[in-house]
Amino acid sequence: MVHDVIISGFGGQGVLSMGELLAYTAMHQGKNVTWLPAYGPEQRGGTSYCTVVISDEPVASPISSEPEAIIVLNRPSLERFESQVRAGGFIVYNSSLIDVSPTRKDVRVVAVPANAIADEIGATTVANMVMLGAFLEVLPVVSRDDVMKSLAQTISARHHNLLPLDEQALKRGAEVAQKVGKSS
Repeated sequence: MVHDVIISGFGGQGVLSMGELLAYTAMHQGKNVTWLPAYGPEQRGGTSYCTVVISDEPVASPISSEPEAIIVLNRPSLERFESQVRAGGFIVYNSSLIDVSPTRKDVRVVAVPANAIADEIGATTVANMVMLGAFLEVLPVVSRDDVMKSLAQTISARHHNLLPLDEQALKRGAEVAQKVGKSS
């Protein structure tokens, strides 16, 4: 089975680190993975995105023109990638920053108030982890527990004090996606 996702938002929102974490976690599970970042010269504040492909078989290409899912953290990303999601796929979007809903009727849409949840948790910087938790609830390509193990292995020790916030953010994102699933 091949799973491909595009993650996009403004530079500085943790888009690339979210994709990298997803890729590392899948690799630790023995999956074949590609992670392809893309960003302009402005990086912080400009649009950045990455494509993550996870497969049980060798991955032929890191590029996905019709991804199974997108995780979008800002409106320009929704406008750019919404039309590319394959029918039956998923759009997980940050409803705290995106003031319009996706228009597609042939995909599952999950609105996640990621920034509001991150602010409730007490760290705006974990909004990306809220989004990742929601995504993993609708498309469980890796487990949240394994994400936390990978995160503990990949971040510097000086940031380990933030791991409980990251774990709480993943859980809260999953809870939002569960509620959306029950109401659909």
